[in-house]
Parts: sequence; structure tokens; C-alpha cells
Amino acid sequence: FKTCPGRVLCKLPCSGEKEVDLAVQSAKAAFKIWSQMSGMERCRVMLEAARIIREQKEEIAIMETINNGKSILEARTDIDVSWQCLEYYAGLAGSLAGEHIQLPGGSFGYTRREPLGVCVGIGAWNYPFQIACWKAGPALACGNAMVFKPSPFTPISVVRLAEIFTEAGVPKGLFNVVQGGAATGQFLCHHPDVAKISFTGSVPTGSKIMEMAAKGIKPVTLELGGKSPLIIFSDCSLDNAVNGALMANFLTQGEVCCNGTRVFVERKILDTFTKEVVKRTQKIKVGDPLLEDTRMGALINRPHLNRVQGFIKQAKEQGAEVLCGGDLYVPDDPKLKNGYYMRPCVLGNCKDDMTCVKEEIFGPVMSILPFDTEEEVLERANDTKYGLAGGVFTRDIQKAHRVVAALKAGMCFINNYNASPVELPFGGYKSSGFGRENGRAAIEYYSQLKTVCVEMGDVESVF
Repeated sequence: FKTCPGRVLCKLPCSGEKEVDLAVQSAKAAFKIWSQMSGMERCRVMLEAARIIREQKEEIAIMETINNGKSILEARTDIDVSWQCLEYYAGLAGSLAGEHIQLPGGSFGYTRREPLGVCVGIGAWNYPFQIACWKAGPALACGNAMVFKPSPFTPISVVRLAEIFTEAGVPKGLFNVVQGGAATGQFLCHHPDVAKISFTGSVPTGSKIMEMAAKGIKPVTLELGGKSPLIIFSDCSLDNAVNGALMANFLTQGEVCCNGTRVFVERKILDTFTKEVVKRTQKIKVGDPLLEDTRMGALINRPHLNRVQGFIKQAKEQGAEVLCGGDLYVPDDPKLKNGYYMRPCVLGNCKDDMTCVKEEIFGPVMSILPFDTEEEVLERANDTKYGLAGGVFTRDIQKAHRVVAALKAGMCFINNYNASPVELPFGGYKSSGFGRENGRAAIEYYSQLKTVCVEMGDVESVF
């Protein structure tokens, strides 16, 4: 990888209708075994999978960097989040339960929390291994099986996850991987033995998946795009706010759905904040993602790099000012010249109606916008079809809670950004999707309740 960026790593055949059916049937057979195991039995297997991932962290992180292009530093964090996710849901597996309800005359009712069956996970290319764990963790803890389709741009690391689950002792076929693009996804969504679909990706694809799922009355979880606001008040800790803005825009080359790419800055600190952000952005080291001091690697592919560049060009045409970056980056090492690198970009003089402010770029491009009042910035922050995330930086804790309460977004941050501990639910409002991943909330989306009513006396008949 160090010597041949931009070249084909491997080729995998796409799974057709026959292969998808084989994967689903295999998962269906494994589900019969797994769903009958106790929560504690499932817990032990999932803990073993987490242990293997933790012990092989470096190997898997290198594979993920090769797979995606993100820095090895970030890839290691992704793998840590992945095994922590499996540990968390392993801990919940043994505690899943219904409730007992006392009824008149000694009668009673109770509920059972039962698995759905074969669940489908469809992942994105920005966090391939981590997203697979986010979906598999709660699914398996609840007793389900899963067929997972990674993005065709990042097909490699999820195969290793499937191997790890097998090594850990899950029934054969419980976590299956199929490869392919839209056609493979359609076969999965239409399959009659699929009970639920969880998708991470773009809004247009999410809409199509929802439509296909509706034909089979299948529940869906959709984690879609965003154009999230990050609000910087003048009473913030400036250094911390700058750190937050960088974290909100440049992680994984800016290819993060919840990034806070609309950075609203109170006018009285606009110049100071902007100057410091530009200074820090210019110091970000771009290059070979396997080097320890690299902080931003390569974008996912040439078409996406060209798309991001197109947004920057259009922003300039609409009056935005490129304060730094935005150009292609060619590393000094000639062996890296074909990589998909660009310098992180900060745009100034932005207006709310500009394309770069309204549309998700999904690249390392930050748009800075001034504001004067809290009421004004909230109205502008919520003026979007998206609602995935939002953030606020201020020392006034009452203001912080007041602002996040008013933000129409599912994941909000106060004096930090892009922290996603597995204990907290993650998901969006509006066009950013629905359903939740992570936290106890995810259990609701991978299980179903059965109600049982027990009569202790004779049936009172009206006939």
C-alpha cells in the first residue's frame, strides 16, 4: 500500500441473487441455534470476539487504513470503539427481559423481548469495521443473525470481522458477509426471509431502501447524511472551540456524516477564531496514512475527490473565499503521487444560501458563518433538511443546554464534537434518518415485544 496508492488492492465478485439467498438461508439456520441460547451464553461468545479484536487491534487497524485511506491513528481508535461496542452489548445480552404486570383477580400478564430473525446490515465506506460492529453488536445480543454488505469501496475489513465471530464461537453462518453494490443491496432488501434492514449511507439510497422495505413491511434503521451546525459563542474557551471545529470537520478526511461543517461564529470573535482555525488547519500533515505523524490520509476514490473539488470551485464562484487549502496535495514521495490527497479547506465569507453551506460535501471543507444573536443562529442552524448532529461551545452552561434543547438534531455536543461513546444512542432527525444505533436504545430496534395475558379464573363469556 505504501508504494501503490490509487491502485487496485484486490477484486471481489459481487454477490448475486443466488449468493444472497445462500447467505440468508445460512443465517436463518444459525439463528435457530443462536436465538435459543441464553443471554449469558451469547454474552460469553461476544466477549470472546471483543477479546480477539482487542488483541489484534494493530493488524486490523492497518487493514482498515489500507481499506479506507484514513490515518493509522484514527483507525486504531475505530478498532477500539469496535471491541468496546461488542463488550457493551455482551454485557446487555444477559439482562434483556420483559416485565410482569399484575391484573385483577390474581390474573397477570407478561412481556417477552424476542429477536427479529435475520437482520441485514448495509455499511458505509467511511467507518467500515466500526459500522459493522455497531450493527452486529445489538443484533447478536438480542439473538438475531445478520447478513452484512459493506460498501464496494471498502470490502476488506468486514470479512475479517466475520472470521473473528466464527473464531469466537458463533454458529456457522450467524454473521455472513456478501459483497456488491446496489443490485446486491436490492436482493437483500427484497428477500422474504429478511426481518429488518439497518442502513448507513446517503439520503437518496436510504429513501430507496425504505421504499423496498415497505413492500415487505420490514422495519428499518436509517443513519443518513447531515449538514450539522457548530455554534461558537464569544464566551467560549477559544482553544477548545478551535479544537472542536477541527474535530468536527477533518476527521477521516472530512468523510463523516455527523461533521459540524456549518461553523457559526459570534461576530465579535469571528476574526480571532478564523485566524486561529486557519493557522491550525495549515499545520495538518497530509500524506501516507500508515505513517505515525500523518493526521489526514487520502479520500476514498478519484470520483469522490473530484466531487469535493467541484464543491470548492462552486463555492468560490458563489462568492466564498478560500482561506486555506482546498487544492490537491501531491506528497514528496513519488510513490504516493497517484493518491487521492487534498489539503483541508476553510471557507470564509460564506452565506446561508450557498451550495457549500446547504449541501453535504463529505470532504475536508469547513464553512465559517458569522452570527450576532442566539435567536438568529438557532433559526439559521435549524434551517436545513438534515438533523443528524449539532454542537455548541460556550462557558455559559445554561445557554449551552438551552441551545441544544432548541437544535433539531439527534446527536448534540456541548464543548466537544464527534465523541460517540457506545453507551450513548446515535441517530438523526428529519432527512438524516430514524432509529438509533448504540446505547440501550438500539435494543428496541433489534427486538420485538410479545405480550402474554394469563387468566387465573374462568373466562367471563358474553355469549
